[in-house]
Amino acid sequence: MKVLILAGGFGTRLSEETHTIPKPMVEIGGRPILWHIMKIYSSFGFNDFIILLGYKGYVIKEYFANYFLHQNDVTIDIAHNRVESHSQHDAEPWKVTLINTGLNTMTGGRLKRAKPYLNDEPFMFTYGDGVSNVNIKELASFHQNHGKLVTMTAVQPEGRFGAMKFGENQLVQSFEEKPEGEGGWINGGFFVCQPEALNYIEGDHIMFEREPMHQIVNDGQLVAYKHHQFWQCMDTLRDKRMLETMWSEGQPRWKIW
Repeated sequence: MKVLILAGGFGTRLSEETHTIPKPMVEIGGRPILWHIMKIYSSFGFNDFIILLGYKGYVIKEYFANYFLHQNDVTIDIAHNRVESHSQHDAEPWKVTLINTGLNTMTGGRLKRAKPYLNDEPFMFTYGDGVSNVNIKELASFHQNHGKLVTMTAVQPEGRFGAMKFGENQLVQSFEEKPEGEGGWINGGFFVCQPEALNYIEGDHIMFEREPMHQIVNDGQLVAYKHHQFWQCMDTLRDKRMLETMWSEGQPRWKIW
């Protein structure tokens, strides 16, 4: 099953990092967050990736085109135009297809652009800015068993602030620091889809999370896979620093490889 990764957005809420590189190339522990996402899938045996490019997509193309340069010791013979690699450390069993899906194309449009590469088969997709310890094999099996068009991983992110409950006369009945999920489930990415789900997308201007998802819900074709463990997106510099701290302290909860 192919894995599509949305990697074309402008990343405006992380502009401190994304003025020179696309958001999926922002590094955590010296590696792009895109690499971390791919390692999550790869640890469960899913190694065929389609990266949906947009803003500064050439940076991602360059990274994979010269992957061995980033990972290995090399000798560059300028006089004879030769490059010799001295080691094969960190070689990954990945096949990576890189598709230019347009600078201003929305998420649905980007997915639709991948249709010719999917061979009319089920596929997975996620966003290029979120990591999790979700069990991808269990997710795929769950999708296959329920027989609907789309499975979405639902998560309860940790609340950013303490929460209180009040009784009479504003008497505080309970206080919980950073309650998990603050009571709500949200879209955590890590989707599994039947190819027919792409029929709900009209064109480049469509966000998958709006009209297509609403119609899929109305048709009774969306099922949630509830993930109760770690999930974190990288929307802001605060998020990036938190993930970086987890990695540097040796406690990256998404590192399942």
